[in-house]
Amino acid sequence: MLASLSANTLKQYSVTLKLWWEYCTLNKCNTFDVSKTLVLSFLTQQFNNGCSYGSLNSHRSALSLFLNENIGSDESIKRLLKGAFKLKPSRPKYSSTWDPQLVLNYISNWYPNLDLSIEKITKKLAILLALCTAHRVQTFSLIKIKNITIAQNGVKIAITDIIKTSAPGRDQPVLFLPFYYENLNICPASVLKDYIFVTKNMRTSNADKLLLTYKKPHRAASSQSISRWIKQVLAESGVDVGIFSAHSTRHAATSAARAAGLSLDAIRKTAGWTTTSTAFARFYNRPLLSEGDFASAVMRSTN
Repeated sequence: MLASLSANTLKQYSVTLKLWWEYCTLNKCNTFDVSKTLVLSFLTQQFNNGCSYGSLNSHRSALSLFLNENIGSDESIKRLLKGAFKLKPSRPKYSSTWDPQLVLNYISNWYPNLDLSIEKITKKLAILLALCTAHRVQTFSLIKIKNITIAQNGVKIAITDIIKTSAPGRDQPVLFLPFYYENLNICPASVLKDYIFVTKNMRTSNADKLLLTYKKPHRAASSQSISRWIKQVLAESGVDVGIFSAHSTRHAATSAARAAGLSLDAIRKTAGWTTTSTAFARFYNRPLLSEGDFASAVMRSTN
């Protein structure tokens, strides 16, 4: 059962279970008590302590798993969650987003690629991967050299490891970076190709991941490192990183692609959402602070 949960979900649920254990201990209750009254009282206390609707929903899911009881189907608990939403509604993290042109104009000065320092070409590749695929940094940390295919029109990258959006019956993502001949300074396929070339002597026999740390000893870059690089590029480009995180590239890129006329189906497919997903409309489609194929649509904003 635990194998069905991601490491992040387990970490999130452990917070709930700790709170539940403390609550039951304080109230001298059995931690395996599945009574509706006890669960309602626990959730009410968490709400009064400042929990949002989303956090309460997470607590509900964790208790359902721990107590082996479908707590979410109880009418009283559903009513409590509905009330929590009305009193403290969930809102998207961003009401607007930044224009990718800001960042693309900035990194276009980082050229030619082969003259760049390892640090700069690494960061340039990381930010272009983020903007041109709209995937999470977790995905970029799992890219393997052996799964990269360079063709005449661009680069295909197969993601074979399990990621957040992986599910039974769902295809694993295949990222695509085009050769953007209209502006070679920010051509994502060229940057990736040049990056592989300049890092070939940094790779040991077991360094199969694409992105490496630029400081010695060169190791496979973690999601945290990639997030930090992206955030540093955003800050240098003029994006307010006090508001926007590295993950905001997903908002900025998908919003820019939509503004450029790309279809919702193409955006969903590129970013890894299902054809019926409403995540883009609810959380990601935001007006740009200033106003191909997915990547081409993003790149056109620089013209």
